[in-house]
Amino acid sequence: MKQTVLVVEDDKMIRELIRIYLQKADYEVFTAADGEEAKAVFLTEHPCLIILDLMLPKLSGEEFCLWIREQERNEVSIIMLSAKSRTEDKINGLKMGADDYLVKPFDPDELLAHIEAVLRRTGQFCQKIAYNGLCIKPRKGEVLLFNTQLELTKHEFHLLYYFMENPNIVISRESLMEQLYPYADKLVSDRTIDAHIKKLRKKIEENPASPKRIMTVRGMGYKFVTE
Repeated sequence: MKQTVLVVEDDKMIRELIRIYLQKADYEVFTAADGEEAKAVFLTEHPCLIILDLMLPKLSGEEFCLWIREQERNEVSIIMLSAKSRTEDKINGLKMGADDYLVKPFDPDELLAHIEAVLRRTGQFCQKIAYNGLCIKPRKGEVLLFNTQLELTKHEFHLLYYFMENPNIVISRESLMEQLYPYADKLVSDRTIDAHIKKLRKKIEENPASPKRIMTVRGMGYKFVTE
């Protein structure tokens, strides 16, 4: 399960440099060129850490940081990246909710060291799988849809977790039954799985009658679609 990083930087050259460097370090990287785009990416991808430039168009880095900390359920870490080097600028950034502050120009190795240091402190909150706004946190037993917590039953949670661990793969009803009822006898039928999926779709699909996440594959089973 890779840790995810959102790079918010309006300078394309710097943004791409950070992206390439972090991908080589085995992070999954998303990017945004302004604060409004960063909002959309945050709600869709649920990153573990944000590298945030302060001088952004549309919505400043400071405003974006304050918006992040106003969210009811966010455990994301923030490293501010700025040409503002005065002590008072750093203090203000940390007071806004940043976990760290790095001054431009910077060495990529130094940035990576800062990321690793922050995630050592906060990485326990980053055990998650996220696709298209849907995020599951197996250790905490939580599911978020665009940062709003969903209330799932135990079976719904385990079913969704199994789907999200195996995206874009057709899974038979028999395999799903084995996951949910490993010690059950033959009284557990296909219809039991269908009923669980019907209830789960009502909670995670925009239109349960026309699902886009959990698809029925006729004669074979179900598939959790991320593409």
